[in-house]
Amino acid sequence: MPDFAPLREGDLDRDPLRQFAVWFQDAADAGVAAPEAMAVATASAAAVPSLRMVLLKQYDEHGFVFFTGYQSRKGQELTANPRAALLFYWEPVGRQVRIEGGVERTAHAESVAYARSRPRASQLSALASPQSRTIASRESLEQRVAQLASLHESGDVPLPEAWGGFRVVPDSFEFWQHRADRLHDRLLYRHGDDGRWQVQRLAP
Repeated sequence: MPDFAPLREGDLDRDPLRQFAVWFQDAADAGVAAPEAMAVATASAAAVPSLRMVLLKQYDEHGFVFFTGYQSRKGQELTANPRAALLFYWEPVGRQVRIEGGVERTAHAESVAYARSRPRASQLSALASPQSRTIASRESLEQRVAQLASLHESGDVPLPEAWGGFRVVPDSFEFWQHRADRLHDRLLYRHGDDGRWQVQRLAP
């Protein structure tokens, strides 16, 4: 991987959300196919970790939102232990962003609005799938989708009862820039005693 321009404290926006927006757009402009793809790490009540890729659907001053089944493994873990870590990795620009924070469910209206924005086939798949549970076969799942498509042919696809959004409310952001010889730049935002974001440099 080539060397990249240094990441200096003076280069950063004082607001990590605005800094994230700049890097997110840079990743898209660099041709990253899905800059919204992120790894989500959760842990059970017994502190057993798990990790998976999901798609970021919204971010603003309130947090970072993704949608899933509440009875899925991540859904159950976030209910039992409402904290998560997010990781964005954008290889063409040599950058990572790590975000950690508490987690809350989105309002029901937000979940409905997002569900209605999805392609109909995706809505049917979400309704048919008992996410993270054992199923007999792929064929049985496809048959269930076909049944639901026929049942709801002329109307809206219902929102699954145990499905919706989670919002990660950040209490830290780390911006990681690849540099040559493993001397990567790592700048961490945390809230100071005055409640404002403070930036610290971490060793690579």
